[in-house]
Amino acid sequence: MTNSLDTVYATDLDLLYDEIADALAGPGYIVLQNPLPDDLCNGLLLNLQQQDTALNPAGVGRQGDYQRNNTIRGDAIQWLEPGVPAVTEFLCWMDKLREAMNQRLFLGLFDYESHYAVYEPGAFYQKHRDAFRGKPGRKLSSVLYLNPEWDKTQGGELVLYDEAGENELLRLAPEYGRLVLFLSEDFPHEVLPATARRQSIAGWFRIKPL
Repeated sequence: MTNSLDTVYATDLDLLYDEIADALAGPGYIVLQNPLPDDLCNGLLLNLQQQDTALNPAGVGRQGDYQRNNTIRGDAIQWLEPGVPAVTEFLCWMDKLREAMNQRLFLGLFDYESHYAVYEPGAFYQKHRDAFRGKPGRKLSSVLYLNPEWDKTQGGELVLYDEAGENELLRLAPEYGRLVLFLSEDFPHEVLPATARRQSIAGWFRIKPL
């Protein structure tokens, strides 16, 4: 017999998936306030706090073009892998989201990669794209913020621009539990410096090469 609470939760998720799909169809991005369970966010935060010694300076470019350049980005990262219960649950949550977006928008998403991203005070990430139009790879970007009691005066906003990279569309404070999703090819974006440690999980749903 199906638990009634499970049924309600499944219905709520379907409504959430519909909301996300509608937003991705146009304008192409969405900000969600606390869509993940509180216990899950708390578990991810605890795990992140235990990862300090495993964090490594992030680089720019991929494969042969990869290099470290703190004049472009200054975060430290640790890639997520299943194993720790909170991480496994998070990756499962995102995989269900992947399936839901494929069902609703036929995006062809086949996997999801993500990492913790920690910006110490003063660190930033210059304006960039997560993917370039027509290139295989990242299709849908996600950022989950893990900053309890964040004060907006501390900075650290994500700024999303139009496709030309000229007009600001969104300036988002990295408040705890917020999840932002946007089409990777369409939106240049940057991370502004903060006066406090800024923590998140950055992730990308990918498509297969043709």
